[in-house]
Amino acid sequence: MIRALLTGCRGQVGTDLARVLGGRAEVVAHDHASLDLADPDAIVARVREARPDVILNAGAYTAVDKAESDPQAAQAVNGNAPGLLGEEAKRCGAFLVHFSTDYVFDGTKRSPYVETDPTAPVSAYGASKLEGERAVAACGCDHLILRTSWVYAAHGKNFMLTMLRLAATQDEIRVVDDQRGAPTASRQIARAVAQLLGAQEDARPIEREGLERLRAASGVYHATAAGETSWFEFAQAIFAGRAERRGHAFESPRLLAISTREYPTPARRPAYSVLSNGKLVAAFGVRLADWREGLRETLSALD
Repeated sequence: MIRALLTGCRGQVGTDLARVLGGRAEVVAHDHASLDLADPDAIVARVREARPDVILNAGAYTAVDKAESDPQAAQAVNGNAPGLLGEEAKRCGAFLVHFSTDYVFDGTKRSPYVETDPTAPVSAYGASKLEGERAVAACGCDHLILRTSWVYAAHGKNFMLTMLRLAATQDEIRVVDDQRGAPTASRQIARAVAQLLGAQEDARPIEREGLERLRAASGVYHATAAGETSWFEFAQAIFAGRAERRGHAFESPRLLAISTREYPTPARRPAYSVLSNGKLVAAFGVRLADWREGLRETLSALD
């Protein structure tokens, strides 16, 4: 059984990684309290204590708008920490799985981005995540950088839960309809990572041998739900799915489609950030389900 050091274990992806890998790996899980990724000494200490076979870096600075006024904080966690984790992974022979984002792109393309497309982040958050990618690649450790997008879960802070909270108090909700991407449930991401690590469907322990094919294929991969939608269409699907499950117990509010210009935010968002998963499928045979399937599963977890 492999030993996995997990950062950000109370976040959306971290929570589901801990659940999916429980019993399959010896998970050494850390949240912000036990491992502050802005503290280089803490990173070194926790990795050397754990002596992991794999490091799963699910911790991140995710306050996209706040990063515009505090880019140093975003850089410390998203830009610097991944490189330190990579250096420690190389030192102890561990494999690093690091999560990145669609926000490394500027959103001007009109077909799904592939891994080799030029990066050009339009926000401090996106810039900090790109710096993290570069730091991991530069340190020379064996690694997978998994770019995902529009992450949400039945826990934490995310668009789906915000929409359901607003639905309880508002008759009308205005939602941006000119940004397109792929909503990706954290459960989908966690299962994909388990598959990459060599997990079998029968929940047998993951052995070290499963990491060898990953070592031979280090690099950047896109890992998002299949399909694409807008925030407005995503909100429609959330309310339709909730109404289907709750019946008359849920009353959908009226949705009004608006433009990005009508909803200004401190940080710019890519207008189009759909990612192609073709490289992930070709290299490992790992395919994430359509975003609608991920939404149905996530909504069911709320019941």
